[in-house]
Amino acid sequence: MNLSAQLRLPLRYPNVSSAVFMTKRARWLVLLGFLIPGSAQILAGKRGLGRFGLGAMLLFVVLGLCALVFFLVDRALALTFFTNTWALLGLQIAMVFYGLVWLILGFDTLCLIRLNRVAVNWRPVIASLAVILTLAQVCAAAWTTSTIGAGRNLIDTLFANKAPVVAPVEGRYNILLLGADAAPDREGLRPDSISLISVDAKTGQSTIIGLPREMADVPFPQDSPMYTLHPNGFGVDGGCNTGRCWLNSLYAEAEYFNPELYPDASGRASSPGVEATKDAVSGVTGLKVQFYVLVNMDGFAKLIDALGGVQMHVKERIPIGGDASGYGVEGYIEPGVQQLNGYNALWYARSRYGSARGDYDRMERQHELQTAILKQMTPQNVLLRFQDILNSGEYLAETDIPSSMFGRFVDLAGKAKEHEPVRVELSPPAIDPEYPDFNEAQRLVREGVVRASVEG
Repeated sequence: MNLSAQLRLPLRYPNVSSAVFMTKRARWLVLLGFLIPGSAQILAGKRGLGRFGLGAMLLFVVLGLCALVFFLVDRALALTFFTNTWALLGLQIAMVFYGLVWLILGFDTLCLIRLNRVAVNWRPVIASLAVILTLAQVCAAAWTTSTIGAGRNLIDTLFANKAPVVAPVEGRYNILLLGADAAPDREGLRPDSISLISVDAKTGQSTIIGLPREMADVPFPQDSPMYTLHPNGFGVDGGCNTGRCWLNSLYAEAEYFNPELYPDASGRASSPGVEATKDAVSGVTGLKVQFYVLVNMDGFAKLIDALGGVQMHVKERIPIGGDASGYGVEGYIEPGVQQLNGYNALWYARSRYGSARGDYDRMERQHELQTAILKQMTPQNVLLRFQDILNSGEYLAETDIPSSMFGRFVDLAGKAKEHEPVRVELSPPAIDPEYPDFNEAQRLVREGVVRASVEG
């Protein structure tokens, strides 16, 4: 008989009359069964179940290592695969399977240790340890299954556009970022903040272009449906239906008065108002806007709360609520380094009163807040608060970014954190929004893109 067989015999055919030996045997079986599921069954002579458990565990480890290698070799492709809803469904089913396997093996191990033969003072300790370790494995599988399900639901809900992958334009992805309140008492939607994010498709280096919401006479590219109505700029020939013909009025203008100009918008998870705004921003900046993200400001607050707040260096006293006269102010965000919750961070970005430059100071605060949130999105913080972040995402945004590109943009977002974004503000003193010089605006944008490419 070889040494291995000799070592197994006492565990398989124990001396049940020795409480000391049975106690040691029980401790070893419980610990080995937790560390290497199936090993307790093999050692105790239950080969069929043990081999099944060990095989399942070996497959689990091999698949995990393959996923790690896949991620290291081609991170963008790996993220694209593992954010596919069908792949996530497969992972959910796999985790349910492993949870059941670990539950069966754990309680089978509890039977194999013959608790009635263990020393009396050790029985509750070993029984509790066996149950706790088994439930730890099962709960980990259940949590993972739930988290994957939440992610799959978010991707299905948020990324409703099922179009194939879209190529970058001249090596860059251009994404329109709109910030708006979705309050039911607001008539129509007028974005409170408008930015264009131009991202290098290889390096992730970005240029963030801020556009004032009250920019007048915005032009449209000649291939835009809005160009036929406003060939010389929005509202220049005959005005518009929304009163002030500003950039942020375009959403309501196209959505409620000219929706027929964009008949296929809904099929691309967009809307006539968004498409018209995309066209105008393309005309102002000279960059082809490919996608949009509409951020619901209330959802924005939920995201910040999910992250545990955000640290900001507040440069001046910011009123919470109120109007230009100061009536209705509920409180203030005081100067200094502050840890802002979602509600206060929302007012930090939203408040336009009490600052010398009004909307332009507000635009600057919004960009500062965006940067601070990106810094807060560390892997440790995201993992710690993953479920809360996923749950906030359902209320946070709308987008026409295809689900097929989600993994690619996650990869780019990771690369973007390695660079400081280049900022271009198309606002005073560089650009007068009432009488804008669009040639100058496009020159500033080109300079910003070049600077980002060099620094990237």
